[in-house]
Amino acid sequence: MEAKPIVVVVIGRNEGERLRRCLRSVAGELPTAYVDSGSTDDSVAFARGMGVTVLPLDMRIGFTAARARNVGWRHLVDEVENVAFIQFVDGDCELDPDWLDKALSAMRAEPGLAAVFGRRRERFPEQSIYNRMCDDEWNVPVGIVAACGGDALFRVEALVAADGYSDDLIAGEEPDLCLRLRRLGWKIRRIDAEMTLHDANILSFGSWWKRTKRAGFAYAAHVLRHGAGSDPQWRRQVNSILLWGLVWPLGGIVLAALLSFVNLAAGAAMLGAVVGSYALQVVRIAMRKRAAGEDRAFAFRYAALIMTGKFAEMTGVLRCWTSHALKRGDTLIEYKRPT
Repeated sequence: MEAKPIVVVVIGRNEGERLRRCLRSVAGELPTAYVDSGSTDDSVAFARGMGVTVLPLDMRIGFTAARARNVGWRHLVDEVENVAFIQFVDGDCELDPDWLDKALSAMRAEPGLAAVFGRRRERFPEQSIYNRMCDDEWNVPVGIVAACGGDALFRVEALVAADGYSDDLIAGEEPDLCLRLRRLGWKIRRIDAEMTLHDANILSFGSWWKRTKRAGFAYAAHVLRHGAGSDPQWRRQVNSILLWGLVWPLGGIVLAALLSFVNLAAGAAMLGAVVGSYALQVVRIAMRKRAAGEDRAFAFRYAALIMTGKFAEMTGVLRCWTSHALKRGDTLIEYKRPT
């Protein structure tokens, strides 16, 4: 292959039309590899038809986005001379046509950057509250940050120094990598530029619940792996999940039941205090969203789902802890249906 400073790695599994949009946005002059995690749709055939290098993952080993990205970037670094940067793109994202020029300029202006990323937006935020919450989640402040997401331009030197992603992580692989990079002295920057359009396609409560469960798993896995050296924000997230998803509701219900044996009114008051505390949290979160400029309807629906999500996240935490205790590998927590 011809020498290029940037190569592109796309990963996906049964993304259908989302992948087709993605590959059309990245396939061109830059060497591109699509790493497929056992798709049963026409993803592989379409990618090959686009002239993209296709790297199917070994189905005998558990699929993870981390392993897919590692396979992709290592293959391209071996095949293409003088590669300095890797643009990772998830298969459900479409790359902005101006992104690579802006990202490359930022990288060249700051040699200490391991990665840069820009604004990822939801393609259809109006289709569901869940999609709109994803769009809000992607709106990371501009500047030096702790971690990036799946779409980012990475410096090959930094990836090699950190030995890439952790293959075994089924979620939260980006914060894990970024934490290790920061320990090596590298920085991650969000720049003020459009980067990708993402199609979450979360249209039901069940799909949202699974995605939120995966987030809980990721938080727990990160803290288990890095202990006291884990990202402080992620430790706070685990503590919050434990408090609101397990300790307070379970403890409150048990205490209410005990009090009811002595005084029925006292037991009812205790139960009311538990329910009221969640309502108060919803109001507090909603008011913060309102202060940030969001409309009332979104602010309160967002807040209600954040608190409901503590229970979904708790199921993910428990799954992570169980797998760790039993010393068994885990499988993907998938929330999307093939298109």
